[in-house]
Amino acid sequence: MRVSEVISNGGVIGFRTDTFYGLGANPFDREAVARIRELKGREDNKPILLLISDPEHVERLISARSDEFNVAARKFWPGPLTIVGAAVAALPEEITSGTGTVGVRLPADESVRELVRECGGVLTATSANPAGSEPARSAQEVAGYFPGGLDLIVDGGEVSATEPSTVLDVSSSPPRVVREGAISQNVIDQLFAEYD
Repeated sequence: MRVSEVISNGGVIGFRTDTFYGLGANPFDREAVARIRELKGREDNKPILLLISDPEHVERLISARSDEFNVAARKFWPGPLTIVGAAVAALPEEITSGTGTVGVRLPADESVRELVRECGGVLTATSANPAGSEPARSAQEVAGYFPGGLDLIVDGGEVSATEPSTVLDVSSSPPRVVREGAISQNVIDQLFAEYD
């Protein structure tokens, strides 16, 4: 079965993102997102980040792009920066965890963008591991973590990333680094210092 069919039928996949392996589902499908939370054992109720295949899909997820959002996206997209902004009302609470915000990333990896494009342009990408475990670096590790419960695991080879994406919250001012990853805090600070 093709990956697009699995996603459109409410399925959950394991796939290689631009950083580690992730769990993919249609973010507008409440039941599919609830399955991801169940699989991961997420009681911490963290928001789930989303990957987009092309810049125009931002409008489906972010209700109002701030200047800071645009500055960060222009500088670092496509790339390992997840930008958190105000979520559109249509996104389920299972994605936003009641924060009213959502993290979005445009990957630099063309094969990842192509897979997301096949699935409608937007896909969840929370790391493919039970809460508290190391992120999966291969399809085999995903299968080991989730021997049941996934509809498909797409083997994209072993990941080469050593760090997760950096998460930057621009939903309020000033922008705030929530998680430092592939892009350092210093580089982010420098960008907004120049912008000021």
